[in-house]
Amino acid sequence: MLQLMDVGGPTNTEIALYGAETIATLPSDMVTASFGCGNSLALAKLQPGEVVLDLGSGGGLEVLLAARQVGASGYVYGLDMTDAMLETARRNAEKVGATNVSFLKGDIEAIPLPDQSVNVIISNCVINLAPDKGQVLNDAFRVLRPGGRLAVSDIVFDGELDTIPVSEAELRTALSWVGCIAGALTMRHYRELLEAAGFSQIELVITERYPLDDLRLQMSERGSLSEAVTSALEGKIASCAISARRG
Repeated sequence: MLQLMDVGGPTNTEIALYGAETIATLPSDMVTASFGCGNSLALAKLQPGEVVLDLGSGGGLEVLLAARQVGASGYVYGLDMTDAMLETARRNAEKVGATNVSFLKGDIEAIPLPDQSVNVIISNCVINLAPDKGQVLNDAFRVLRPGGRLAVSDIVFDGELDTIPVSEAELRTALSWVGCIAGALTMRHYRELLEAAGFSQIELVITERYPLDDLRLQMSERGSLSEAVTSALEGKIASCAISARRG
């Protein structure tokens, strides 16, 4: 199920993604600050000693889980632009005694790290929110070391938007109240941006297609899209596991 808002506690989404036992070991406010659409850590297959960067780290959930996986010889950076999320993440890192993490304030389009400084970049349902997604991927490529890996969970449109009976601009405007959908790329466009940034071994795999029942109700309440347009979106909004390498 697509999680559109903070519901005040661990949801079935978080439990399904990370497991009930794992969620139980984390501070509750960290879990409720999570708005993921996948498990980028499962995709990343982190190894001890690796340096990891989480783009849009929010409350720090995947940063702290990554820190456990890379161990004392590894290190994890979380990057977020919001003071409230950074405060939550730092507080929770202190609660669990994580010493191999840092949380940085900044924009994912201008990562405040040196060239070729990390082994792995993870991101969970954040890149879709960036105004310039191509620049996000360009800068991700810059900070990855040769052979480095990109592991992203994100919302995508599966298929081309020209099959929807309104213009793309009208569609995105109508969906603007649901940021993770309004900014979603098509899978084709995502691949093109990854290739343009220099990535290779690119894979995009749909992990879940979202039913539109809840979305249809909320659209109806706002009168933002006709039923014909809403129906045309059925099966097109999906969570996608995106992986690539810097050669």
